Amino acid sequence: MTTLGCALFATRWLQAPLYFGLVAAQGVYVYKFFNELWHLIDHVISGHADETHVMLAVLKLVDVVMIANLLIMVIVGGYETFVSRIGLQGHRDQPEWLSHVNSNVLKVKLATAIVGISSVHLLQMFVDVHHTPRHDLMWGTVIHMAFIASAAILAYMSGPMAAHEAKARAAKEHAQVAVVPAQRDGRAAGGDGADSADGVNGGDGRDGKAAEPWTGAEERIEAAGFPARKVLEMFDESHLRAPEPQVITRLGKVDFVTRKANVVLLGGPGTGKTHLAVALGVRACQAGHRVLFATAAEWGARLADAKAAGRLAEELARLDSYPVLVVDEVGYVPFDCEAAQLLFQLVSHRYERASLIVTGNRPLGRWDEVFGDSATAAATVDRLAHHAEIVTLDADSYRTRRLETTQAVGRGGAGPAF
Repeated sequence: MTTLGCALFATRWLQAPLYFGLVAAQGVYVYKFFNELWHLIDHVISGHADETHVMLAVLKLVDVVMIANLLIMVIVGGYETFVSRIGLQGHRDQPEWLSHVNSNVLKVKLATAIVGISSVHLLQMFVDVHHTPRHDLMWGTVIHMAFIASAAILAYMSGPMAAHEAKARAAKEHAQVAVVPAQRDGRAAGGDGADSADGVNGGDGRDGKAAEPWTGAEERIEAAGFPARKVLEMFDESHLRAPEPQVITRLGKVDFVTRKANVVLLGGPGTGKTHLAVALGVRACQAGHRVLFATAAEWGARLADAKAAGRLAEELARLDSYPVLVVDEVGYVPFDCEAAQLLFQLVSHRYERASLIVTGNRPLGRWDEVFGDSATAAATVDRLAHHAEIVTLDADSYRTRRLETTQAVGRGGAGPAF
């Protein structure tokens, strides 16, 4: 930006005192609310208030609260949109509308709030209709209808603008997402399966169904970058010595996502870790959550690229839009120092903000062998395991069992096994 452009952009801070002034106005409405409440209680106790007076007093309190809500929307949403980001991403109390706030959304919400306030005022007039002039009733109704019409027009106009912004945002995110192999399961190409086939009894992951019509869930599943589509119903629990089947069933409810908890799946090769991680990710997509899948090595490379480009903080913040990240194959390849630090930053950034599903072939106590540094490993495990379901899969390798079955069939037949 040019010097003039920087100066003009910096003038946005001139609006900051305006929002602090609205904070003071919020304090005035808090005083007004408790003042009205005290008068209501006093009149009720003294017996000077009939039902109409109580209803009118309550409507006044509702009116004050709605105006205070309007102030909050203007203060928080306006400051976030026009002055500077507040940085509430991942906060448990962040309002849903604030995650996608912009001037267009803000105008519609303000118009809707004004309609609500106008409705309360009009209701007050009709409750006290015997003491309200007909002239006031008529103009109150006309003004209220004008508010409704203006809100409807704003909402109608915001539709094309919101669609355009969503397309632009989706195109930007698609361009930034690291390339993740679309298919690792060799069966999809006629092979015998790789690590993502853990625990699968066969099939292509779609239960042999015909192509399903795309829905929001299907789009989320496709965008997640899973190596293959796996479902819990295809998982063979009969080979597991641990955990109990009800543990898998409980995880399948994916309520850990709403609790911002993690799931850590540990076990040897071929025990079903990746299958379960993908299946839980698919369930989360079907529950309405966005999911992103990659191996630990791919996550390390992605974050290293972001760091080299000077946008690591931005990348970590962008990943907050995904309630679930799947980190597969921790422990198969030791991390270098930078990758270990970046994986720690990813886990630390998402701590109590969003969920991680992590698979690994070593107990958590041996992760220092993977990270190459006991301090980094301990800090990572501490944050990852604090709010986590840690499941150890105890079973013989799925691939080994298939090989033994093939050999047994070959020995029992007329010819050699291979």
